[in-house]
Amino acid sequence: MRVVIAEDDALLREGLVLLLRTEGIEVAAATDNPDDFRDAVAAERPDAVIVDVRLPPTFTDEGLRAAVEARKLVPGLPVLVLSAYVEDSYASDLLSNGTGGIGYLLKERVGKVTTFLDALHQVVAGGTVLDPEVVTQLMIRRHADDPIRTLTPRERDVLSLMAEGRTNAGIAEELVVSEPAVSKHIGNIFTKLGLPSSENGHRRVLAVLAYLRA
Repeated sequence: MRVVIAEDDALLREGLVLLLRTEGIEVAAATDNPDDFRDAVAAERPDAVIVDVRLPPTFTDEGLRAAVEARKLVPGLPVLVLSAYVEDSYASDLLSNGTGGIGYLLKERVGKVTTFLDALHQVVAGGTVLDPEVVTQLMIRRHADDPIRTLTPRERDVLSLMAEGRTNAGIAEELVVSEPAVSKHIGNIFTKLGLPSSENGHRRVLAVLAYLRA
C-alpha cells in the first residue's frame, strides 16, 4: 500500500510516517500544505491519502477541500480524514456520493494504533468508517425537518454502528438483540430516509450519510 499524508503538525506527521513504515506501508509523500498534497497525489497516484482538515494558510477547511479535489484527480481514491475537528463545510461533498472508501476519525478519540490502522485498511478496501462523535455532531447541525430526526433512538443506535462499519452480526452483538431485529431496524431506516432497494452495499453508506444531502 502507498499513501500520501497531509498534516501540518510536524510531530504528528513524522509520527504517522514512522508508524506506517513500521507496518510495511509505503509513504509516497508527507506534506504540510494543500498545494503540495495535490501535487503529490497527481504525481504518485497513491492507494490512499490521510488528510487533516485544517491546513495552511487559513487553517479552516483546506484539508477537506484538498481531499475533494484529490478524489477528482484520482476517482474513488480512499481518503482517511484524521482531525481534531468536525468540519461541516465540504464534508458533504466528500462523504455523500456513497461510493465508500472514506473515513473520518477524531484524533483525540483514536486511543489505539490498531484502531487507526484498522480504519485505514477498511477505507482502502472501500469501506466507510466514521467516528460516532462525527456522526452525532453532523446530525445535530442538520435542520429540524431532516428525515434523520424521524428515526427512533434504537434506529439511531443502529445507524451509528453502521457508520463504524459494523456488520449486522456485529450490531446485534453490540446492542444485545437478534440479527433479524437488526435487519428490521435497518429496513426501517432505509424506508424513513427514502433509500430505494439496491443490490450493492452502498445503501448502508447512503443511510449513514443521508443527512448530508442538500
